[in-house]
Amino acid sequence: MNTTPEQKSSEGFAAQRDRIRAEHLKPVSTRPASSARGLHHTALISGDVERTVRFYQDVLEFPLTELIENRDYPGSSHFFFDIGNGNLLAFFDFPGLDIGPYQEALGGLHHVAISVEPERWEHLRRKLTDAGIELIEHSEVSLYFRDPDGARLELIADPLGEMYGSHVL
Repeated sequence: MNTTPEQKSSEGFAAQRDRIRAEHLKPVSTRPASSARGLHHTALISGDVERTVRFYQDVLEFPLTELIENRDYPGSSHFFFDIGNGNLLAFFDFPGLDIGPYQEALGGLHHVAISVEPERWEHLRRKLTDAGIELIEHSEVSLYFRDPDGARLELIADPLGEMYGSHVL
């Protein structure tokens, strides 16, 4: 049986993952504690502060907790949403700058995954659908969609530290 270049490439990536896992992934019993306390906030860019507030607070039900001036860019706003467990999702706007549309790029953001209780997940799925937001469902616990500026989000019904039934923490 012949192997296609894609299969060889995929096998090479699998071998590389296996090598990295064997070299760097320590068993839980010997893994040191993290030096971090947790994620304070992730900051995204907003093209319109009010539109962002309406989406995150009104549709996703993440309460707005603060709205201040961005210390690094006069006239810009820095605002925060409570995403539970002492974590925040933050935004900047940059009025007057032509920052262009959202794009996924090396070193950029692919998506933000936010854990929600299964009942809340169902409720938010209905709210997103009612709001006309296009959704992709994966493994019956993940909803992928984009915010008004195009950033990709995931609502995942798995508990923190788990992914699709497997412990990742």
